[in-house]
Amino acid sequence: MVMFELVIALLFVGAVAALWASRLGIPYPAMLALAGAALALIPGTQPVMLDPQLALALFVAPVLLDAAYDASPRDLRANLLSLISLALVLVGLTVVAVAIVAHKLVPGLGWAVAITLGAIVAPPDASAATAVLRRARPPHRLLVLLEGESLFNDASALLIYRFAVGAAMTGSASGWSIVPTLLLTCGGGVIAGVVLARAFIWLTSRIDDIPISVLLQFVGTFAVWLLANRLALSPIITVVSYAMTIAQRVPARVDARHRIASYAVWDVAVFVLNVLAFVLIGLQLRTILTRISSSEWYPYAVCATAVCVTVILVRFVWVMLYGAGMRWWLRRARPGKAAKRSPTTGGGLIVSWSGMRGIVTLAAALALPDGPDGFPYRDLIILCAFSVVLTTLVLQGMTLRPLLALLGLKDDGSVEREIKLARAETARTALRAFEREGQDPALSILRSEYQARVRSAEQSAGGSSAGDPEPRLTSLQRHVVGLQRHMLMDLRARHVIGDDAFHAAEEELDLLELTADARIRPGPEISALDRPPARE
Repeated sequence: MVMFELVIALLFVGAVAALWASRLGIPYPAMLALAGAALALIPGTQPVMLDPQLALALFVAPVLLDAAYDASPRDLRANLLSLISLALVLVGLTVVAVAIVAHKLVPGLGWAVAITLGAIVAPPDASAATAVLRRARPPHRLLVLLEGESLFNDASALLIYRFAVGAAMTGSASGWSIVPTLLLTCGGGVIAGVVLARAFIWLTSRIDDIPISVLLQFVGTFAVWLLANRLALSPIITVVSYAMTIAQRVPARVDARHRIASYAVWDVAVFVLNVLAFVLIGLQLRTILTRISSSEWYPYAVCATAVCVTVILVRFVWVMLYGAGMRWWLRRARPGKAAKRSPTTGGGLIVSWSGMRGIVTLAAALALPDGPDGFPYRDLIILCAFSVVLTTLVLQGMTLRPLLALLGLKDDGSVEREIKLARAETARTALRAFEREGQDPALSILRSEYQARVRSAEQSAGGSSAGDPEPRLTSLQRHVVGLQRHMLMDLRARHVIGDDAFHAAEEELDLLELTADARIRPGPEISALDRPPARE
């Protein structure tokens, strides 16, 4: 009962903190982490311990699947070189730099332990980056880079972490086993993800019950993570491969009712998990404070501060150098395409300032063996991990939007243009289908609606902006749906219909509203990036 009360209290605190963060215009992960740290400092607050394996499976798997489902293979391939530089090269540079700094500052800290610390704090967290950036609306290419990086950098960092922990605990390391292990964990994870995704689609293809279907989506996500972990594969790569395979195959097999219900449940579930994760990150402060003795505080605090500075500085230096190198190379090798494809200085600043750490970093630190024969300098590593997470979430997370505004970087409209194109083409496809059906009065009505839809899409694609007046079709659709909703509520209020009939009719109106142009037209209130991400 105590644990249940604690979870309810944390959800309430998280909801209030997220609400205030929205009103203040700051990212809610930063507010949640600060709220958790403040709760931890209140006298009488019970310390909260996270089971590292549970934390990774519970908090990372669904959020990772949510992000991977939205990932565009086309956009990832187009930015493959930049993604490799962030997810592999930058992770390696961060591990080396942090290991050198920690080894110099703490006498007796072995290289294996220092590399373990570097691997723990190296990867930005998928949930932190996604939660902060979805509402910031940077240029689409920056969003692709940052979300793509968050999908793959954890795997490279945790692979280094596995070897470093083994070397620190046993006193030896086999360099010859790195390449086979890399092929098995990453390559095997990709294959396992594809196979498990196809098996899941086949097993659930005939399930029409919406609650069971949505429940199986969550069961499948956790099962894939746990199975990959048992098979010594990379759970992160496996879940990413699983999600991207499903995203390419499932949409044509799922109707609107299942999709709407799935979106709604995943939105709430991912938000709840983010709330709990970031509040629990802050609550770890009390546990950390009670474990460190007074004589250790000064060297540990100096090391934690130096690690925070190193993590931020290495990312800034590498991203800016990579951008400058790419601009120089494109000017020499492809002068005609240099202006279009070159990474900009402003974009580099945003990418370098978007390295927020989260639950993966903290869970990896807490997973280190404890006890008399535990991992050397475990308390120092946990303190450094917590400091990096809290510093990056608060410092970078709270200043990312102002930096975007200062640099004048805005959504380039590429997604909106593709939506307009898709809208027009799908409507034309419908009109071509009507031509084969002959002359039916019902078809005439439907044909006129799709013709108006094509005209609306062509007019908006021809030069309308977000500030232009809404097309007449959109205004009428909103107005008519609103009138129907008011009438439905009035019928129930006057007891003309009961609640069963009300909810059935309400669902039909919801579908009408979702399929109206007002729902799919990006604008000041609903845009392609603010809309709930596509999921299974």
